[in-house]
Amino acid sequence: MLWTIFVILLVVWLIALFSGHLLGGFIHVLLVIAIIVILVRVIKGRKPV
Repeated sequence: MLWTIFVILLVVWLIALFSGHLLGGFIHVLLVIAIIVILVRVIKGRKPV
């Protein structure tokens, strides 16, 4: 589930980056948060649900 959200945010972020849309900054922040959450889960060794 988390990987799905990560991929969706990545795709939307890339679209916003190339289109120059105003929400690009917000999507960038969401993408960074998703990466941090994934890293924390990997470091803690939690299994995906």
